[in-house]
Amino acid sequence: MEFSSPFSLKGFTAIQIGIYFLAASYLIKNMLDGFLIDDNPMGMMSAQIIEITIISILIFLFLFSSLALFFSAKRRSKKMEISLWNPASKNNIWRYLGSFLILFLLLYFLMSQGFIDLLSPIFMFFYGLILFLINQKSNKKLQIITGICALLAVICFLIPSYWYASISILGIAHITFGIVVKD
Repeated sequence: MEFSSPFSLKGFTAIQIGIYFLAASYLIKNMLDGFLIDDNPMGMMSAQIIEITIISILIFLFLFSSLALFFSAKRRSKKMEISLWNPASKNNIWRYLGSFLILFLLLYFLMSQGFIDLLSPIFMFFYGLILFLINQKSNKKLQIITGICALLAVICFLIPSYWYASISILGIAHITFGIVVKD
């Protein structure tokens, strides 16, 4: 018996994740801009509090995106009449969690070493790599987002201040992918 995984990045799930990327990038950008302005309440906070708040936003981004994937997989498994936790889906979940754990540890290491300008390109590169590795071979259209991530990683490496636009483009790419590729 061949098992298939109900976890996939299509339709409304991709749109939700794109919206989460847009919201997180907007919050982080406004927080950093506010930190630099004297009259803004964010300017009164310490750099450590801003750092912890940004890390919290990123954790919520990961959590909400993971929950969106889980609930869409739950609906899809019910519709396909397959078990949600079959061998293929368990394999995908472990690869997903392991790869994001490695990504977060790498980003934390870079941040603690002071390589702030490398956070966005590394995130874009590894996010694209994660999408490529977790991608089911039947969904070739998702590789477009992988290519966009690689291109944005190069641009962020060359122009570090382009991080906000890059994450916004990634969010828009997810929304567009969700509109084009339906369930």
